[in-house]
Formats: sequence, C-alpha cells, structure tokens
Amino acid sequence: MTKAHEGNLPAVTEEMSQRFDAWQEAGFDAANCPVRDVLDRVGDKWSVLILTALAEEPKRFSALNRAVGDISKRMLTQTLRTLQRDGLVDRTVYPTTPPTVDYRLTELGHSVLEPLSALIAWAETRHDDIRAARNAFDEDEAVAA
Repeated sequence: MTKAHEGNLPAVTEEMSQRFDAWQEAGFDAANCPVRDVLDRVGDKWSVLILTALAEEPKRFSALNRAVGDISKRMLTQTLRTLQRDGLVDRTVYPTTPPTVDYRLTELGHSVLEPLSALIAWAETRHDDIRAARNAFDEDEAVAA
C-alpha cells in the first residue's frame, strides 16, 4: 500500500492494515493466529446467541434452550462446554434434588459483550444490504451458468 493511499484510510482501517502488516513481517503463523483461534469459537452462530442470552443474568439449561430456539440439546451442551473451556462461561451445580445447574458469563465472558454488541448492531443494520448483495451475486451466477 502506498503512503499516499494510506493517508486516505479511516483510522480504524489504517490500524487494521498496520496490524496485519506487522503480523506478516513477524512471520505470520496461521496455526497460532489469535484472531482465527478466538473467532472460530466466539464467531459461530450458537456461541453468539448463547453469550447474548447470558448477558444479563445466569440461566439454566432449559431456559437457554428456549432462548436460543432451534439449537439441539446436543449442540447446546457442546457449545456450552466449549465456552466453559475458553473461560467465557461458568457452570454452577447446586446441591439440590435433583441438582440445579446454571450457566453464567465469567468476567472474560462479559468482556466480549462490547465488541460482540458492535458486531450485532452492524449485522442488524447491514443485513438487508448483505441479502441484496447475495441475491445480486446469485442472479449474476445464474446468468453466467
């Protein structure tokens, strides 16, 4: 990227470009990329919905299952375990009969809410634009075929 072109970039774009350039200069190792590693977990649709559902208060498994909607119990269990493993969600078992279990965000889990909220707001704002772009692309592909 030329210096003249860099002057035209918004600050966030320039920052991202500089960060990416620094990764490249440092011998970027895709296998140890923190962006890929974290976004593989946090960026899947179930994790985002579960983190959002837990934002205000702890929830029991059945309440999470209802809140997320079309997630299977198996996938909910698997996603909760992954979020626990990553330190974003805490599972608490209470000694009742039968045992009561709830899930809550950890401090680390709460720290992801701000950037996640920005991404959710962007998705809500731009969803129609993205759907229109997909439709236009699909129409162009159909004509080309």
